[in-house]
Amino acid sequence: MEPRNFDGEADRPRSAGAKQTGRVLVIGPYLRVRAGGADAQSESHVQRDAEARLDEAAGLARAIDLVIADAIIAPISQIRPATYIGKGKVEEIAALAKSLDVELVVMDCALAPIQQRNLEKELHAKVLDRTGLILEIFGRRAKTKEGSLQVELAHLNYQRSRLVRSWTHLERQRGGFGFMGGPGETQIEADRRLIQERISKLEGELKKVQATRRLHRAGRQRVPYRVVALVGYTNAGKSTLFNRLTRADVQAADMLFATLDPTLRALTLPHGGKAMLSDTVGFISNLPTQLVAAFRATLEEVLEADVILHVRDISHEDAEAQQSDVDAVLRQLGINPDDSGRIIEVWNKIDRYDTEQREELLNIAARRPEDHPAMLVSAVSGEGVDALLAAIEERLAAKRTTLDLSIDAADGAGISWLHRNSEVLVKELHDGRFDMTVRVDETKRDIVVNRFDAVPRVA
Repeated sequence: MEPRNFDGEADRPRSAGAKQTGRVLVIGPYLRVRAGGADAQSESHVQRDAEARLDEAAGLARAIDLVIADAIIAPISQIRPATYIGKGKVEEIAALAKSLDVELVVMDCALAPIQQRNLEKELHAKVLDRTGLILEIFGRRAKTKEGSLQVELAHLNYQRSRLVRSWTHLERQRGGFGFMGGPGETQIEADRRLIQERISKLEGELKKVQATRRLHRAGRQRVPYRVVALVGYTNAGKSTLFNRLTRADVQAADMLFATLDPTLRALTLPHGGKAMLSDTVGFISNLPTQLVAAFRATLEEVLEADVILHVRDISHEDAEAQQSDVDAVLRQLGINPDDSGRIIEVWNKIDRYDTEQREELLNIAARRPEDHPAMLVSAVSGEGVDALLAAIEERLAAKRTTLDLSIDAADGAGISWLHRNSEVLVKELHDGRFDMTVRVDETKRDIVVNRFDAVPRVA
């Protein structure tokens, strides 16, 4: 559905028809930003196109099988404390919602609890803001126990702030203990207490998840496997690229948040080396802080990764703004998005361009600084994947030391240790001794040097 601009102008005529029950009205209440104004200067991210923002909001609604009755841009000059948008627009949206007989109005913004409550009263329909909508998607997509725990924790933290006496039962009081108890606690206080108790329990269970993940990471660190993590905006093609690189079968669809639970698979590098590739949840603009906090256990895979692939849908009209949003989330996690030694930028979906457009993209990539290259790939066709694998291998090798050594062929324990704790590049038998070239982490360099009289390889 093509979005319309709802700016107080006369609406196009609508044909009177049957009631459209079960449908959703999506509203984009976006602030007008004057070029060079204070609002524009305060924006830390690339300004997004309003229609692209609304299209994304409609995509989020469709991701949980909602049927879009209409999608409308409602530009505002300032945010109103009571209803977020002005009184006139509230009345116009209420009339439209009534004519469409919608049951739900999605507001593509973060609403305060009181704003949500007031809008529901004025529009006579349930109102869901962007945070609530994303939480609904995550609630449906979580498959593993860990994912379900994280989503429920985020939901409860969000819901706790929504207890604003929306219903009369929240004002009733429960009696104290015994017949002579005092007035007791109000229902809203009881609900908050129950939510807090559940939150505390979930946080305890997630700590166990974090401890288990730390054990798994420690186990991987004892084996010479490095970790490569995929990050990027939702629907940038991370899961498709993950499948292409690892020959896995992770769900991949042209849909926002098609996959949620993290996945690890072995990645074979061009020269036979191995790494672990991690597919993570997609990022999105205005990602709810509750989700960033709740999914920290999952995102620790990114924090611990040796190389991070920032996958971008380079064909998207808002590609620059999406990059800015991903960079902002990485900073929230304590990762410097400009760390060229760790992050590789991957421009995906080049199959959507013709030959001339691809040449133009290649020229743009070629003009980038050497320490900030961009790898052009198509996860669908496989174009550029070999070059990407070579770049990954080069980055991983740069973090390791190559050593030459000679070991007695009878030293089975030593040879076994080297295979477990290093990457064996060369192994040749001469006169009862193995001449070996191995690549090791800096943490194991001194052990290999001292135990096997290894010397750094001369380039």
